[in-house]
Amino acid sequence: MFIYSFKASSIKFFGILCVALAALITLIAFVPAYAGNDTPQPNGGVAVDAPEAESGVTVSVRYDKVKTADDAAQFLAQFGWVVDAGSAETREVTIPAEFDKVFAGYNELQKSQGLDLSKYKKKTVTRHTFTVTDYEGYEGIVYANVLVYRNRVIGGDICSADVSGFIHGFEKPSEE
Repeated sequence: MFIYSFKASSIKFFGILCVALAALITLIAFVPAYAGNDTPQPNGGVAVDAPEAESGVTVSVRYDKVKTADDAAQFLAQFGWVVDAGSAETREVTIPAEFDKVFAGYNELQKSQGLDLSKYKKKTVTRHTFTVTDYEGYEGIVYANVLVYRNRVIGGDICSADVSGFIHGFEKPSEE
């Protein structure tokens, strides 16, 4: 037979432990997962409504499940881009801890398409770069860059190889 006695401090300890456990369970139950597969996240979540296409239909774009260069090419295809998969270059890059003027401007481009790189400062991300084969109205070389962190697109751009060229987000520019 065992006899066990509780002191007031033991009761307080177990009480605090129970309250902490209840708080943790509540947080897990009610706070959405950052990269959950079925949880819609605004601006860059699982499925985000893209602007209406010419047909007037709203298109859903997926920013998750990008593990390989082929997945990144399929991501770009959601915006209507055709890329040369054979030209794919994959590299690990680190988002700087402090943004200089150039990188701050690049992040403004990301923010304009609903993404934000400031959350990923000091993180090593994967950059997939492709040659775009169907850029209308431009004869030079055009690249598509897709930045991926933990199988999720966090940024990217479409840009020309020329020094005095252009850079814009994933959406195709409107013809005017």
